[in-house]
Amino acid sequence: MAVATLAAGGAVAIPALAATTSVKVGDNYFVKDGGTKVTVKKGTTVKWAFKGHSVHNVTVKSGPAKFHSRNLSSGTYSQKVTKAGTYKIYCTIHGAAMSMTLIVK
Repeated sequence: MAVATLAAGGAVAIPALAATTSVKVGDNYFVKDGGTKVTVKKGTTVKWAFKGHSVHNVTVKSGPAKFHSRNLSSGTYSQKVTKAGTYKIYCTIHGAAMSMTLIVK
């Protein structure tokens, strides 16, 4: 009966929508709005969208948490970042020439 009273009174909790940030991955680049540094809040899902002819991956070289995508030339890879800090990310196929910095606050 208490649940019915809360629902009728408008005290129903609705989960907040999590933020998502997209990063384009093309032939030999990571980019978001023309730069290679992306800053997000802790709890954000970062979605890398792959387009181009060559295969690439998303690999954390250094940072508070490690993650790694499979090799892709199309499609997406998403990762929810839950640990604050600076992530140095690169493509293991193309090395330092294809890198980015993800800052999680």
